[in-house]
Amino acid sequence: MQPDRFDVTVMLDYYAPYVSGLTESARLTAEGLARRGWKVAVVCARHDPALPRHEVLNGVHVFRAPVLARVSRGFLSPQLPLLAKRLAARSDILHVHLPNPEAAFVAAGRGNAKLVVTYHIDAFLPEGVVNRFGLWLVDRVCAAAVRRADLVITNSEEQARGSRIWPTIRRRALLPIPSPCLDRTGGTPRLRDGDGLHVGFMGRITVEKGIEYLIRAFRSIPDPDARLLVAGDCTSVAGGSNIAQLRDEAGDDRRIRFTGLLRGDEVRDFYASIDVFALPSIAESFGIVQVEAMMTGVPPVTTAIPGADHPVLATGFGKLVPPRDPVALRAAVLEMARLPAEDREAGREAATKLFGGETSLDAHEEAFARLRGRP
Repeated sequence: MQPDRFDVTVMLDYYAPYVSGLTESARLTAEGLARRGWKVAVVCARHDPALPRHEVLNGVHVFRAPVLARVSRGFLSPQLPLLAKRLAARSDILHVHLPNPEAAFVAAGRGNAKLVVTYHIDAFLPEGVVNRFGLWLVDRVCAAAVRRADLVITNSEEQARGSRIWPTIRRRALLPIPSPCLDRTGGTPRLRDGDGLHVGFMGRITVEKGIEYLIRAFRSIPDPDARLLVAGDCTSVAGGSNIAQLRDEAGDDRRIRFTGLLRGDEVRDFYASIDVFALPSIAESFGIVQVEAMMTGVPPVTTAIPGADHPVLATGFGKLVPPRDPVALRAAVLEMARLPAEDREAGREAATKLFGGETSLDAHEEAFARLRGRP
């Protein structure tokens, strides 16, 4: 049975079982609110036709609109904004996750629902004339949605200020709330192969993650006992994966292993198996994976771009390097590998205090309760 009304309807393009930082942030927040007694709906695209049009996942009612065609990383789904409008009419709050190309239409059709926009990151596409126009268009759509928002949430103020649409964001009520991060401690180091340095990356295997720079940095380390673990989905990534290029970069270096997508306890085991976590992204808004690594005591090496740099700056744990710089990346990885145990423990405690537990969920619930004017 569906409720007559929802407290919150969440709108985004992709949702579980699709995995990305954006979808995981939305899922964990939605499921967390549902666990606390909120009536929560999610409206998204039916990115896989095998998925049901409606189901209840961990207390959240998930409604999926059919997809007519796929366009690069997105798709055409005329029914998505219409479905979002119908659900918004039954909701106190409409929570839209950006970027998504339907955002302006959804925001315009919110009715009496309060509008919360979480702006995760500026859209990213590989260089090209057509893609430049696409980015310009998505920016305009996102800005139009932000202009209607009663509240804008970003992972950090640094991320907001670094956005291409900061001039629009700065005119709205802004509330930085870090993405929810899970406690991944307690794993077994079953992915380790010997006692040498183990470096790990986890995330979608895509161009914007800058993994080729990490591979180049790692291959310049001569230690035959060193290992690089590259974990993440390369088979169902929106817009496609650059896994072929990365395999070419790895060449015949048997020290490099592509693990594929890891889930559940496999993620805990991954963090338990590495000495340093690397996030060499050229576009990144926060990096849930690096924070979860920090919360297990593993220091991150992260590119110094707005948003991705926030966890390192906030905790003092880890090292920042320029993007697209394998030499700096290599030096930082080797430096973090030598980090004493007491510094790792201090970093773990700082990350857990700032980002662990239900810190993010508490902030979302407080903001949503204030917006709708009742507990």
